[in-house]
Amino acid sequence: MFQLAEINIARMKGVNINDPIMQEFVENLERVNSIAEASEGFVWRLKDENNNATSMNPYDDEQVIINVSVWESFETLEHFMYQTIHSEFLKRRKEWFQNFGTAHTAMWWIPAGKFPTIKEAVDQLDYLQKNGASEKVFDFRNKFPAPSIH
Repeated sequence: MFQLAEINIARMKGVNINDPIMQEFVENLERVNSIAEASEGFVWRLKDENNNATSMNPYDDEQVIINVSVWESFETLEHFMYQTIHSEFLKRRKEWFQNFGTAHTAMWWIPAGKFPTIKEAVDQLDYLQKNGASEKVFDFRNKFPAPSIH
């Protein structure tokens, strides 16, 4: 059995997460993360002692934030993204984030019960950016089904 891992990254308009332009976004992080964790199909998300991943900096760039999570299926991830309060923040993302200009979301299938490391997630996004969508790693426009178990 497999679960869907995903990473998404964004480049903030603010110089870092504490920049005043990011205030409303930051004030709602816990709320949105709580909704994710309560959503059907949610399995896991990357977080630190502050209950989010904003302090993690795998790109060595204070303007880039990451999110890594695991879901049971495309449908459950998409429901959270587009059918909860999260969708309101997606619609307003240009208020807080710059156009990234390249792939900023990557998804891949992992064995159930496993969780991706930050390095693995960043490597998957890098692979997608360099090679395009495939069964190894893909995006919302080019989804691949979970591997079949023989």
